[in-house]
Amino acid sequence: MAKRKEFIGTVISDRMQKSIIVKITQMKKQPKYGRIIKNYTKFKVHDEKNVAKIGDIVRIQETRPLSRDKRFRLLEVTKKAQTPHVDIKEQA
Repeated sequence: MAKRKEFIGTVISDRMQKSIIVKITQMKKQPKYGRIIKNYTKFKVHDEKNVAKIGDIVRIQETRPLSRDKRFRLLEVTKKAQTPHVDIKEQA
């Protein structure tokens, strides 16, 4: 049995219920000239507990088809996004 693919990426959308969109960035070398090219792919990922938020670094794993587009599930949130501290000012 083949091992399932695992990727590490950044959450770019969490608007859906139990689903997130993760962007995977890959660096590849162009064969003829050797220039480094940055490619990215976006995957829809199943997030059962809605724990991932925009900007989080997550680890995902390939799984059976869960819907028309979802083929991955969330394994863990590796690093939480830095949220800026916002002060609410009261108007007098």
